[in-house]
Amino acid sequence: MIDGRRGKKTDADIAVPPQRRHRTIGERVLAIGIGADAVTTIGLLLAAATAVLIACHWFIVAVAFIIVGGLMDTLDGHVAKTAGTASARGAFLDSVADRVGDSFIFGGLVWYFIRAHDPNAALVPLGILAAANLVSYQRAKAESLGFSAHGGMMERAERLIFLGVTLFIAFFLPVVLVPMLLALLVLTIATGLGRFRRVWAQASAATPTAARHPGELTPGGARAWRLRPGADQSWRGRRDLVPLSTRLRVVFGASGEGASSRRERSRRRRSAHAFGRRFDSDR
Repeated sequence: MIDGRRGKKTDADIAVPPQRRHRTIGERVLAIGIGADAVTTIGLLLAAATAVLIACHWFIVAVAFIIVGGLMDTLDGHVAKTAGTASARGAFLDSVADRVGDSFIFGGLVWYFIRAHDPNAALVPLGILAAANLVSYQRAKAESLGFSAHGGMMERAERLIFLGVTLFIAFFLPVVLVPMLLALLVLTIATGLGRFRRVWAQASAATPTAARHPGELTPGGARAWRLRPGADQSWRGRRDLVPLSTRLRVVFGASGEGASSRRERSRRRRSAHAFGRRFDSDR
């Protein structure tokens, strides 16, 4: 929807000289020297400004900033694809910026309620922020495990649209602000519950992997833990790849069950050596 030109190019498009061809928004942004990371940063700054506007009760202006910030969130990916610089680094930056931007905006609501001497109502935007972060975490964790957690009534775009409508109405009718925020909270929690149910069903249907003892490392021990091409192959690098909890379980397991077991193993080795010597002498 951003570039307004979907599908394949027609013969008429190809016949138009490049200098007269209609350029997309992404191409225009690149032409003035703004890259995808800069667009993401601008969106983050707009979110911070939105928080200040909400705290100062300038709801109408805050709605405008939310709209422009949402466009920045959509535009950065289009600019990256147009420039051919789409990468995992950019996707990571975009995801982190989204979480920070949400924290700014709902933090501005908390600030507004504190300024309005209504600290109890400040718990509502805090609850929305917590539920929204849980929704995002569920998707990220599910995808890392190979499952799908898409969908739901209140993803990030829907939350911002609902919040913008709420602020617009509350500017003229302040009494609806808290009830509409409560409705947003309920819908966000329902989205999280729905994602949990879908991922739980997918995980239950998947083939379970063999259980491993808490103190047992992967085959090959610490040296084989998550080694990937390009990783640090030094002893220290391989040791750091092993999670701390696993290393502690190994250490404490060895110390707890270990003093007697180590002595027993040493005694058995000595007995085996002694038997071998006697066998050689008898032979």
